[in-house]
Amino acid sequence: MKTSTDDTKRSLVVGLGNPGAKYQKTRHNVGFECLDELSKRLGSPLPLAKFEGQMVRGTLAGVDTILLWPLTYMNESGRSVAQLVGFYKIPPERTLVVCDDMSLPLGKLRIRSQGSSGGQKGLADILKSFGTEEVPRLRIGIDRPPPEWEVTDFVLSRFRENERVTMSEAVKRAADAVQCWLSDGVLASMNQYNRD
Repeated sequence: MKTSTDDTKRSLVVGLGNPGAKYQKTRHNVGFECLDELSKRLGSPLPLAKFEGQMVRGTLAGVDTILLWPLTYMNESGRSVAQLVGFYKIPPERTLVVCDDMSLPLGKLRIRSQGSSGGQKGLADILKSFGTEEVPRLRIGIDRPPPEWEVTDFVLSRFRENERVTMSEAVKRAADAVQCWLSDGVLASMNQYNRD
C-alpha cells in the first residue's frame, strides 16, 4: 500500500514569478501567490533556501509534496527546477507548473497535462530542462494588455483594485485545483477547474 511518503507518489509544484519586493503582487507573479496560499494550508512552514529557490515540503491532499519558488528570475526557472528534480528524482508527470497566462481572461484557470509553453518563458525554460513538453501545468489568466501597453510592462504591472478581488479568489481556486491534481490526477482537475 502506498503512503504519503512513498517516493513514487512524491510530487513537485512549481510556482513561477520573479524574486524581490519590486515584483510582489504583479501579474507575472501569480504562480508565487498560488504557492503562498498552498504554504498557508501547510501551516506556513519556514521555507528552505535550496536549488536556487525556496522550498517547502509537507503533505497536501495526502501526498508528500514539495513547493518550489525558483528565485532565478522567470526566464531561467528551469535551472532551479532541474536541480530539485535531479536530487529528488521527480518525473515530469509528477511536476505541476503554476504560471500566469495573458491569453486567458482574468482569473480563468486552465490545466493541461502537456503542450507547448504558449510563449510563457518560465514554462518554456522548464520544459527545456526536462527535455519534454509532457509536463502538467496550471495557467492563471491575467488578461491581455491594452493596445497602448507593452507586453513586458503589462505583465510586470500590479492588478487594479477591482482586478485584485477577482485574482485573490482565482489564487484560492488555483490552490484547490493543485490539491485536486495531487489527490485525483490531471484529468479530474481538468474536468473540475477548466470550466468557464
